[in-house]
Amino acid sequence: MLRRIILLLLVLPTLAFAQLTPPPVAARAWLLLDVGSGQVLTAENPDQRIEPASLTKLMTAYLAFAAVKGKTLTLDQTIPVSPKAWKVSGSKMFIEPQTPVTVKELLHGMIVQSGNDACVALAEAIAGSEEAFAQLMNKEAARLGLKNTHFENATGLPHPSHLTTVRDLSVLATALIRDFPEFYSIYSVKEYTYNKIKQPNRNRLLFLDPTVDGVKTGHTDSAGYCLIASAKRNDRRLLSVVVGTTSDSVRAQESQKLLNWGYLAYDTVKVYSANQAVNEPRVWKGKENTVKAGFLNDFVLSVPKGDADKLKANVVSQQPLLAPIAKGQQIGTLQLSLGDKPIGEYPLVAIDEVPQAGWFGRLWDALRLWIKNL
Repeated sequence: MLRRIILLLLVLPTLAFAQLTPPPVAARAWLLLDVGSGQVLTAENPDQRIEPASLTKLMTAYLAFAAVKGKTLTLDQTIPVSPKAWKVSGSKMFIEPQTPVTVKELLHGMIVQSGNDACVALAEAIAGSEEAFAQLMNKEAARLGLKNTHFENATGLPHPSHLTTVRDLSVLATALIRDFPEFYSIYSVKEYTYNKIKQPNRNRLLFLDPTVDGVKTGHTDSAGYCLIASAKRNDRRLLSVVVGTTSDSVRAQESQKLLNWGYLAYDTVKVYSANQAVNEPRVWKGKENTVKAGFLNDFVLSVPKGDADKLKANVVSQQPLLAPIAKGQQIGTLQLSLGDKPIGEYPLVAIDEVPQAGWFGRLWDALRLWIKNL
């Protein structure tokens, strides 16, 4: 249910908060997301298809984490290094065919050192070949709702059909942070040594901002310099996606600018707690006459700083509401506005189930409904 709410929020326009002017960003496309609420705070060209370069490795990592969590791989398992993994172009962790490497080492080499060789080795271990792994990447992209993404490889090396958008990348990064918290800490590692070669994490913000704990850089000549950065301040996480900048320093500078603006300009407000009754609509033909409508998880919203008291809510119930009703079933809609400006509509679900009444109760309610509709 939380994923449904987040996906709904991600398509909301930012026009309701147009009075907050975002800073200029020197990039081809960008997006700033409040991870807690799922809201896009500002964006430029969010659905323009772009080359992801090494940002691709978020999906490679997602599938690798899933393989470890599902016990298809283990962290201590040694992986043979194929000639293809050894010879792949671009950034490397410098694995060698004669030296088996562990899954744990490959994960660090892929994330901290951005090793293309690590990506190919992991892809082959999981799917048998990089080509088969790319099919898994696209299947997972579809499952996560990445509508404008297509992968051709595990590394992000240029290919005419290897494309995504900053919106899709924000969804992918959010899913990785949410689904694999036990592995996310690798993204904050500042340097890693393998084969006696020490390499720093290319994410400059890890060294400049102590609240930044990830996520990934990318660069090719055609894609420019790219960065997905995430910071957590006072239990509030923001995530920026900046692509197509002119240098390493510019991608860090523009990402920092977006993050700082998001924290200064917005508050994240818990509108309703998990399982809190927002409304109790009438139920017909059920063992209970009403059902509690609300959210199964905390419902939070990003609002301009200081404007939380201007939130207004209106509940629209689905009527007639007939039993049986399952827990989590949508039974209404919450309409929210900030002052006179609509923000969006959000699904309200049943917090409890309501079984059907016996035959007499159903018959009695059917008669009452008939009279009510005369």
